[in-house]
Amino acid sequence: MELLEYRGVAKHFGGLRAIEEVSFHVGEGEIVGLIGPNGAGKTTLFAMASGFQPTTRGEVWFAGRRIDGRPPPEICRLGLARTFQIVRPFGEMSMLDNVMVGAFLRHPDRPRAHDRAVAVLERFGMADRLEQPARTLTLAGRKRLEVAKALATEPRLLLLDEVMAGLTPVETAEMMDLIRTVRRGGTTVLLVEHNMHAVMRLCDRVVVIHHGRKICDSDPATVAADPDVIAAYLGEDED
Repeated sequence: MELLEYRGVAKHFGGLRAIEEVSFHVGEGEIVGLIGPNGAGKTTLFAMASGFQPTTRGEVWFAGRRIDGRPPPEICRLGLARTFQIVRPFGEMSMLDNVMVGAFLRHPDRPRAHDRAVAVLERFGMADRLEQPARTLTLAGRKRLEVAKALATEPRLLLLDEVMAGLTPVETAEMMDLIRTVRRGGTTVLLVEHNMHAVMRLCDRVVVIHHGRKICDSDPATVAADPDVIAAYLGEDED
């Protein structure tokens, strides 16, 4: 089943064509990588699906409903959640309270939100630090917390924006295991990532964007050998 669909989407900022006629889908249960050089338009695609940017043209569909143009809270209630490149937890709040912010979406009463947040942090191996202030976390800890906050909203689809950027090899491996755990729990994943080793090991399928256009959409081995993908990363100046 196709859970998320981009249908001929375009996004223009004045004279800048950030995205131009991009179509692809994410099937339920998949982990799909969205890759491309800096400035290719990957985060713009995330923003259009999650309601933070309207499309200039085209449509975005989620679980059989058209969602482009809907506000972010409504899209989140439908079951699509996202993280952001720049991780900004509520620094003075505990890890537990940070995750409860996400849990309140579906559990407005505090006891149930508390239980949901604790369950998520237990899955993430962070249950022994519930009261630790978020500002004291390492980069890896803040990124795990960011994923936990999004997962607490109980999404069907989770958009992860560079959750492995800046991590050590050990921390990257731990994040990959965490993403697999998220999928095993029934959540589909679309991720933007520059760590190609992680993408090729983790993803079922990879979509490549270059200069705002899709140039490849296939399994990791096919994408890695595609001449257009190689040229995009190695043969041309990045924007």
